[in-house]
Amino acid sequence: MEIPAADAATRLAAVEENIARICKPARRDPADVTLIAVSKTHSPERIVPLLETGLRVFGENRVQEAQGKWPELRERFPDVELHAIGQLQSNKADDAVALFDVIHSLDRSSLLKALAKAMDKADRRVPCFVQVNIGDEDQKGGCPIGEVPAFLAKVRDADVPVAGLMCLPPADTEPAPFFALLAKLARDNGVEGLSMGMSGDYETAVQLGATHVRVGTALFGPRGG
Repeated sequence: MEIPAADAATRLAAVEENIARICKPARRDPADVTLIAVSKTHSPERIVPLLETGLRVFGENRVQEAQGKWPELRERFPDVELHAIGQLQSNKADDAVALFDVIHSLDRSSLLKALAKAMDKADRRVPCFVQVNIGDEDQKGGCPIGEVPAFLAKVRDADVPVAGLMCLPPADTEPAPFFALLAKLARDNGVEGLSMGMSGDYETAVQLGATHVRVGTALFGPRGG
């Protein structure tokens, strides 16, 4: 079901106003926060109204799903910037490098090797966020906190552009300490980009320095709605 254009514009305006409101006391420029509309599981019909508002940065979890939607959408909106925000399998590296403009889930040496090889083959350098397992959770991807400096060095040695650090805090916990820790890790390692914060906690993330927030429900409405 398509989102009425007015609804899409209203939701976008509300999120942008929230970001601006949080930036003010933090003495940050709202323009320094990139809003990524998480369009995973949403059909082109639901994505187009947001594109028509002028929003151009979108995020997808799965390579195959993105391949099915975005080539056609990009014919209509060629200036779209597409971000890979989900776990990425090494065997999808070639497809990811061809399709995405930024990758948020670089978290292990095998994936780094595959992406570097794919970038060399395509003669295209795609900036990557290093995903950090900020809550030390066994079930989640991400580079262990203690290995971040060494892994960042590996990424740079492979001539893969470092966009910053990314995290997903543990569910059902206060996210602020985890966002603050990611920001500290970034400062300690000379990295500027911080991909953190989703619909439920992006305001906290912006307050603590997020440069990229990944927002789905607040822009598209509840799933299935």
